[in-house]
Amino acid sequence: MSVVPGDVETDAQPPMAVPLRHFVVALGFLVAGGAVGTVFDAPLVDLVRLHLLLVGWVCITIMGAMTQFVPVWSGTELHSRRLATAQLWLVTAGLVGFAWSLLAERYDLLPYAGGLILAGFWTFAYNLARTLATARPLDVTERHFALALAYFVVLTPLGVTLALGFTDPVFLDLPVARVDVVGAHATLAAFGAVLTTVFGALYQLATMFTQTELHGVDRYLRGVEEVSYPVGVVALAGGRLLRDPLIARVGGVLVVASVLAVAAILARRLVETSVEWTPMLSRYAVAAVALAAWAALTLPAWVADPLAVDARFGAPGTVHLLTLGGVGFVVLGTLYHVVPFIVWVHRYSDLLGYEPVPMIDDLYDDRLAAADFAALLGGAALLVAADLLPAWGLRVPAVVGAAGGGLVLLGSVVFAANLLLVLRRHGPQSVPAVLVGRFGGEGGDGPGDGPGDGADLPDR
Repeated sequence: MSVVPGDVETDAQPPMAVPLRHFVVALGFLVAGGAVGTVFDAPLVDLVRLHLLLVGWVCITIMGAMTQFVPVWSGTELHSRRLATAQLWLVTAGLVGFAWSLLAERYDLLPYAGGLILAGFWTFAYNLARTLATARPLDVTERHFALALAYFVVLTPLGVTLALGFTDPVFLDLPVARVDVVGAHATLAAFGAVLTTVFGALYQLATMFTQTELHGVDRYLRGVEEVSYPVGVVALAGGRLLRDPLIARVGGVLVVASVLAVAAILARRLVETSVEWTPMLSRYAVAAVALAAWAALTLPAWVADPLAVDARFGAPGTVHLLTLGGVGFVVLGTLYHVVPFIVWVHRYSDLLGYEPVPMIDDLYDDRLAAADFAALLGGAALLVAADLLPAWGLRVPAVVGAAGGGLVLLGSVVFAANLLLVLRRHGPQSVPAVLVGRFGGEGGDGPGDGPGDGADLPDR
């Protein structure tokens, strides 16, 4: 695999601290989300774990990745580095407050925590929207990212409303019930903001790192997904909000068809690749299988009853198949390239041609990567079995789910340690300095926040 892909503008990226800070915080939430269920026994611990993993790990990773790669892919400049820093700490403070309020049963504090989360995601959406506005015409990845930003803007007020509903009877004055708002909020979060971002990134990453191109049926499937998926997400969320099974059923079918299309495109890229198999591609392979399996199981369930509470994230028993198998392994694989890529560019790119430099894939430990892959894959398989088999009427010992959770936690810790070691061994500053320090031209205000990385950009 080439050291740096030749069709991206690495000079256009923001300072290293900006995206890496997001990734370090997200890794902390990944470990916290895996551990919270074994440490706490609060009534709403499952809701806490879901938000720590979906908002804390996945969405903060998305925020960091978009902040890094929208300027790189689009050949433009990040609108504001200060806003990129503010978005992280607003979401982090809000999510910590949200989790603590639920675990301590201080529900009166939830609206304040939700307000911070909303402010963080709206800051992120504004900053990236202003950045994308200078990158027209938008390609397929940029169009997906723009849609994802719109989903973030819409879903967060629903979340604040739900937080208010813990202590105030807000839904007595609204034409919709709380359970319907929960369904719409969950749909826009998982299938709108998260999966739309994942799909957009895969159109770039799956071709870039398999060194293949979309051709033949791939282009047809991409065209189908680009139209049917956003329509399906809006219809599914709207149908659930209005409790209209017909609208939700149509939306669900379109979402499932689009997920199958993306899974097929990803699988074809992996089959056609001739490059060395890397941790990134191994995890993408798991994601392709998981997304296809989720779609096959979910289609009949959503055709039968798309409004069912236990079918909110797909067929009953498929929540881990989607969130961990489909989304999680894409994020895991992507981070195995993104973090070393950022560190490599800032540490070694200027030395290229003057002295021997390592490859990007040499920065992390292969043995730790293999260990976390085995633990996470085994844990995911056990969790999926513990979810699915009871839904099919089969009894599963409780130890299966417990063992699966333990393996996922172990794999998460090893994964986080491997990436943190990349920063420790090859980064210009320590991990604490990444979190709180100022370096690499960070700071300033206004578009791009002044001179620094990416001050002199080539034409797009």
